[in-house]
Amino acid sequence: MTLLFSWIQKLDEDDFSMFQSRSTCGTRSLSKLGLPLTILSAWPYCACTQETNAPTKLPEVLVTATRTPKPAFDIPFSVSVVNAAKLEQNSPRTLPEALRDQPSVMVQKTAHGQGSPYLRGFTGFRTLLMVDGIRLNNSAFREGPNQYWNTVDSFALDRLEIVRGPGSVLYGSDAVGGTVNALSSGRTEFGPGFDWDMRTLYRVSTAESSHIGRTEISGNLDEHFGFFIGGTIKEFGDVRGGRTVGKQDQTGYAERDWDAKLEYRLNENSRIVYGHQTVDLDNAMRTHATVYGLRWDGTTAGTDFERELDQNRDLNYLQYHAKNLDGFIDAIHASVSHHLQIDTERRLRSDLRRDYQGYDVNTLGLTLQLESPSPIGRWVYGGEYYHDWVDSYYRRYTAAGALQVQQIQGPVADDATYETMGFFIENHLPLMDGKLELITGGRYSYAAVNARKVQDPVTGLPIAFKDSWDTLVGSERLLYHLDEPKHWNVFAGVSQGFRAPNLSDLTRFDIARTAEQEIPAFNLKPEHYISFETGVKTSYDRFSAEAVYFYTMIDDMIVRVPTGAVLGGNAVVTKENSGVGYVHGVELSASVKLAEEWTLWSNFTWMEGQLETAVIVGGAQQTESLSRVMPTTVNYGLRWEAANGKFWAEAASTVAAGQHRLSAGDRLDTQRIPPGGTPGYDIYHLRGGWQMNQYFGLSLALENILDADYRIHGSGVNEPGRNLIVSGNVKF
Repeated sequence: MTLLFSWIQKLDEDDFSMFQSRSTCGTRSLSKLGLPLTILSAWPYCACTQETNAPTKLPEVLVTATRTPKPAFDIPFSVSVVNAAKLEQNSPRTLPEALRDQPSVMVQKTAHGQGSPYLRGFTGFRTLLMVDGIRLNNSAFREGPNQYWNTVDSFALDRLEIVRGPGSVLYGSDAVGGTVNALSSGRTEFGPGFDWDMRTLYRVSTAESSHIGRTEISGNLDEHFGFFIGGTIKEFGDVRGGRTVGKQDQTGYAERDWDAKLEYRLNENSRIVYGHQTVDLDNAMRTHATVYGLRWDGTTAGTDFERELDQNRDLNYLQYHAKNLDGFIDAIHASVSHHLQIDTERRLRSDLRRDYQGYDVNTLGLTLQLESPSPIGRWVYGGEYYHDWVDSYYRRYTAAGALQVQQIQGPVADDATYETMGFFIENHLPLMDGKLELITGGRYSYAAVNARKVQDPVTGLPIAFKDSWDTLVGSERLLYHLDEPKHWNVFAGVSQGFRAPNLSDLTRFDIARTAEQEIPAFNLKPEHYISFETGVKTSYDRFSAEAVYFYTMIDDMIVRVPTGAVLGGNAVVTKENSGVGYVHGVELSASVKLAEEWTLWSNFTWMEGQLETAVIVGGAQQTESLSRVMPTTVNYGLRWEAANGKFWAEAASTVAAGQHRLSAGDRLDTQRIPPGGTPGYDIYHLRGGWQMNQYFGLSLALENILDADYRIHGSGVNEPGRNLIVSGNVKF
């Protein structure tokens, strides 16, 4: 280690400058330095050809919002990006935590290993997460906050693209609150002959009691073939809360991940990509449901001695991308994928009986996207097909280890299939000499379920169930350039969203919220949403800002409703399409460059929602607050960046109001939500970094400086107290 640091210290400023200029595009070199660049082009070919010795600020370009590369400033949506530089500098522990400073995003955590972002008031299967454009959501995803977003390794990502609001026209079911596309890292430099790079990262934190290590190797054999291989090891101990909470027992877990990407460039405009991801997350305790649950501000603990979850995910895909083609079709993006997601739960009850349950979901995915220019705008169109094969089980053993119960199914139906198919088309039409752009789209979707083994909640006997649904949705968006230099844009739009009933809605036989037992419901239909959005964006060299108002109408929402029955001491609930209501809110964000090296940034979110639901199955309706609505929240910070790009520092804060508007279910969820609601909080952080040279970088963060006790609304654990995070990168 002494020899390593001696070697690093010998590298001087000249080495740093040479590294900045050695790439003809500069983008890869700059991103490896961890400089605060905006998002690089979504297409991995450099647009620039001239060498440069200075960092170049490039416009943010997103693909997810319109399925085609477009500057964020010119997109008539509320969008944002967490780029490679921010991921490297902030070193978020999980993917959900990488989103925590974004407008209209609340990262709820049922447990330390189970983060579930709320986007514009929705979470779980009402938000869509994609990995390299492939759906992570499957038909077994359950209601409310869940753990599945934690199965994407944040240390293997190049960037995150966030689109707030319904995206069902382009992405189908589930894209209601928003869509997030997690784009993985890969080889970006190709040249003649063999070349390779290596990166090793180590992150340690105190209050999280965590150790994370990652190693990556990337290279190219020639100008056509490149490879990227990475592996991450994560060990998390028990989280230490704030000044009075202290250690939160049984909150640690372990994770092992590895990923690979192979890319063959047929020519400068087309490429074939193979990708693989494996995530193995073990022993993530749902602590709030056990006797170790934190009793804080009136919350209660569970009665189980253990309730552990294992999550395993394996993704393999092959993709073909081509652009600038001669002919009617100008671009092609095609993908075939196989996704295996395994959910396993072990439960030790208070009477020492043991439950084992879980499911495996194998998903085949096929997608095709085409783009065609025309005299009446650019057309983006295509189709998707996903097919799930689901196996599910449940077994209970006595304290002596004898098999006591073996159900027909586990949490969802056993021996089941679920398929979705959709066709979409969208037109991008410039008008008024380019001052106005109109984006019009539509989608037809079909979903079908075949559940062969469902346990009848009354007789306990096996039954089978089939059903299918189809839906038409559309969207209309426009963006207008207010001034000729295009510093000001206004946008508005209306978008329909939908969510088809999945296996969890239709066949779930499992514990729901605190002291609730959910049983199957067969007479369900798709949920429908209509969202209206308007906003203004401005961008100058030293100042940028955005203001957005949205209003989402909710119809036929599938909600849990009490039946009046009791099973095993738990209130029995089922589901029906009785939810009607709305959620609306305001999002503000701004960034101003006070001086050459100083930037002040801030964002603000206000949100409110109501839902009319049945008091009991078939009974009268009641109006209540939408569950777990994000409290009014402000994030702000002051950032300093050295002119040479080697040093940076930031002071940041989050201020959240208390959330006392609760649904009936929220009030019953006493293991996660204190009586009367979740208290507000204000927390403060200091972060900084030093890029010594092209080979070594160091980041430090002291989060929650005042050691506050606080909990994100709806969570089952408190956030870490005063937390020192040290992260180092060595690159060869």
